[in-house]
Amino acid sequence: MISEPEMEGALDSAASHDVVGDRDQLAAGHLRSRRPWAWALGGAAAASVFWAASVLVFGLGQQEPDIRGYRLAKDSCRAVRLVSLAAAIAPRSSGDLTDSGMLKHSALDEVQCLIHLRDEIAEDGPGSGWSIDYTVGISVALHKRTDPGTEFEALRRVSDLGVVPEANVKSVPYVGEKAYLITRDMGSTELRVLEGGAVLSLKLSAVPSYLDDGSGEEAGDGPESPDLSVYQPAMVNDMRDLMSGLKR
Repeated sequence: MISEPEMEGALDSAASHDVVGDRDQLAAGHLRSRRPWAWALGGAAAASVFWAASVLVFGLGQQEPDIRGYRLAKDSCRAVRLVSLAAAIAPRSSGDLTDSGMLKHSALDEVQCLIHLRDEIAEDGPGSGWSIDYTVGISVALHKRTDPGTEFEALRRVSDLGVVPEANVKSVPYVGEKAYLITRDMGSTELRVLEGGAVLSLKLSAVPSYLDDGSGEEAGDGPESPDLSVYQPAMVNDMRDLMSGLKR
């Protein structure tokens, strides 16, 4: 026969065991219910870190380049004046323009022109038949998606006929953000300018040519290509004028 105190103790012990067991189960259930939230928060934090690293490493979220107010139109080539080069070499005429047309694209707008100048003194030489033809090539590219700055710097020694020595590249101050005069040889020199998303080029070339007058005389040796470095200040002036004109 079990006494009342023993029964009370047994009930107390059983009750205590049941309460402890319930608490353990509640606590375990609470932890299980919180784990998904902890994983979610941890995943969100990791994603944020990965996104920040991607922006730094891969350039995601990079802003579009500023084209600094430049505008290209169908008549942009005809608006090129070349006042300084025309005064230094020979005047240009409207018939001496070759327009390659204009590219319009969501990523890039570009126009190219070829303007012919003639050395009148060489043409009027006494029966020589030789002249020196001067041409000015204009190129303007407006990059609207990617910044051309890094590529502009990397390609500063690259001409249309190969890579020139570092000594043939001269920095020009106070023209755009960066500007270089690139001399390929005695008969060709180019001025390139970077300003924001705009890349502009003005290239001066001089090529001796012979006009056969039908007399049957041999052409003989032609004149040497002139040193175009004397025209570089005029190129800089005309480039500044071109840049200003394309922003109007």
